[in-house]
Amino acid sequence: MPVEDRLYIGGDWVAPEGTGVIEVFSPATEEKVGQVPEGTTADIDKAVAAARTAFDAGEWTRMAPEERAQLLSSLSATIQARADEIARLITNENGSPYSWGIMGQVFASTMVADFYTGLAKEYTFSEERVGTMGNKALVRKLPVGVVGGIVPWNVPLFTTMLKLAPAMVAGATMVLKPAPETPLDAQVLAEIAHEVGIPAGVLNIVPAGREVGEHLVTHPDVDKIAFTGSTAAGRKIAALCGERLRRVTLELGGKSASIILDDADLSQVVPALVPAGTMNNGQACVAQTRILASRDRYDEVVDAIAEAVGNLKVGDPLDPETEIGPLTAERQRDRVEGYLASGREEGAKVVVGGGRPAGQPKGWFVEPTVFSGVKNSMRIAQEEIFGPVLSVIPYDDVDDAVAIANDSDYGLSGSVYGADVDTATEIAGRVRTGTTAVNGFMLEFGCPFGGFKGSGLGRELGPEGLEAYLELQSVSLPA
Repeated sequence: MPVEDRLYIGGDWVAPEGTGVIEVFSPATEEKVGQVPEGTTADIDKAVAAARTAFDAGEWTRMAPEERAQLLSSLSATIQARADEIARLITNENGSPYSWGIMGQVFASTMVADFYTGLAKEYTFSEERVGTMGNKALVRKLPVGVVGGIVPWNVPLFTTMLKLAPAMVAGATMVLKPAPETPLDAQVLAEIAHEVGIPAGVLNIVPAGREVGEHLVTHPDVDKIAFTGSTAAGRKIAALCGERLRRVTLELGGKSASIILDDADLSQVVPALVPAGTMNNGQACVAQTRILASRDRYDEVVDAIAEAVGNLKVGDPLDPETEIGPLTAERQRDRVEGYLASGREEGAKVVVGGGRPAGQPKGWFVEPTVFSGVKNSMRIAQEEIFGPVLSVIPYDDVDDAVAIANDSDYGLSGSVYGADVDTATEIAGRVRTGTTAVNGFMLEFGCPFGGFKGSGLGRELGPEGLEAYLELQSVSLPA
């Protein structure tokens, strides 16, 4: 069991300023699996000072992007070498099934790092332009400065890499605040960063709660905040950054809709759609949890989805055969059970699941659940549940399906399933979301990721994700 008593700040393991600790408990066994120091505002001050010094006075910003990318490549390779260990560690922290986590928690993270390693070699950080008066100017893309990275507990390493990888290539420095539920994998990341030689102060890690996180958001020496988490928290962070004219990227919640067209082959749709809705125990912002089916095929779709969900294996998340593990925290299980009750109260019907699995006396488990007879106005269709709960909603025609998909405060992800790919693609373009897919679900790391409406501000991934860590500077040159 990892028990740490130091924080990684300024390229070294240092004693925390406070005496508090964060104890980590397995969502499956409810037993303690690790411990780290609980960071304080004084630790944030120390970490920001280290990041500021590394940015203002260190070698980091003077290195070529390719040199920084080589360190990122070494970071990725070392994470890959320890993939099994890290996947199991994250499973012990948040209950993510190992079968999903080895790719979704670990290798997806290194794929992001590898993408930015490659981008650094071809991206144009400086170009000469000729102005309208015939004068020349140099347009430079410079690092944004010190970044405060705040990440959630559902995919902690992946959401960290969405921020750290482009920040490193850009030449920014970072203070990372992991969620208190999942600080252990961040400690391993610090070990690896130190091992591969990332310069002191470039990455600093302070596990802590919300109050300390707010201190990071408002710290006067921080230039940008990169946050992944709830829409409610994102609104507060946006307000605090707005008051300070501070750069901010927000990747927030979702309530994504999957539109099943009448020509879709359910034998192909269901094996793709059910994992997209229940991935990571349903604790994914991009989870496809609203399933839209025409009234003509509604019962057929409900039956097919319910059969597949009912056959999902629930149990020990470290078992490679397990598809659904426990929710991350007891309060999260209580929250999901509240939505199960709400769905029933508003008139939806539980087709499969709807409670706690009988074979799991310990752990914060909820059965994977399918609701039918769902109206899009119901809470289970409008609010992000963050658990393995799918709602099947009927629609009249394609225009109605698009209207239902867009009738949401969110706009993060979505999908359209149909035999005619051109038609499905056209319909996907009418859905107001930042990412969407045809006949499946997959994040393309070379393309921008983010949301419309309440799902966030800015984009991660792709070249656009790098540009979020760059500032533009125009230098007018003498004639």
